[in-house]
Amino acid sequence: MLILRYAFILVVLLFLAAPLVVIFGVSVNEPKQLLFPPEGFSLRWYAELFQASDWLNALRNSVVIALGASTIAVSIALPLALYVWKKQSKMAQALFGLGVAPFLLPPVISALGFMIFWITVGFYGQIYATIISHGVFLVTLPLVTISLGLEAIDRQLIEASRTMGADDKTVFRTVIFPLARPYMISGFAFVFVLSLNEYIIAYMVAGFTAETLPIKIFNSLRYGYTPVMASVAVFFVLTAIVVFGSIARFGDLPRLLGAERARR
Repeated sequence: MLILRYAFILVVLLFLAAPLVVIFGVSVNEPKQLLFPPEGFSLRWYAELFQASDWLNALRNSVVIALGASTIAVSIALPLALYVWKKQSKMAQALFGLGVAPFLLPPVISALGFMIFWITVGFYGQIYATIISHGVFLVTLPLVTISLGLEAIDRQLIEASRTMGADDKTVFRTVIFPLARPYMISGFAFVFVLSLNEYIIAYMVAGFTAETLPIKIFNSLRYGYTPVMASVAVFFVLTAIVVFGSIARFGDLPRLLGAERARR
């Protein structure tokens, strides 16, 4: 029975890894074709990603949008999570539900709402419209991670700090913020990776005027298939591995995944 279990896990892992192996093989293909197994070995498609002006501009837009959206999402989530953690009231729970609502809606519905809004105010097609839209849509992730971090804080530390004469600002700066910081970083990282890969909202809000890497891939499909698309996919995968691997290495990943709550 144990052998069958390990065999099943191995089959599942191979099934999940197979597309990644194919994509990597295509990305190092020497001819300008999507071939697997690859014919020859070349890294020039990775070089083109970072050298060709159109791909480099799309990469720059993606990184700028992801960084801006992550900053906005954490800036909104931190005070909201603090309010919910301190008040523990029905109003606070309603605000928390409002904070997680955007992520529960289908992306195409949220994208349509953002598009109508930015057209109405006259800022449709601007890169900052995509940044704000991604920040609002993905605010759920840092809100959840920061809330988990705040729940892990021993409230006796807060009471001890106040007993020793610390005011609210000092308590936040010396106790709450240092303990919640890893969860803020984790939420920032989650938003960064998802914003980097997001297509629907970016396309419907900015379209061709602020072309990101996912939009660039779909637009390039009109003119044929090149291994550069595969190199972009490998870039996305490596970015996700580095970011989530760092969270697993330096953050409280079991708690972020709900293990702490399950033990309770």
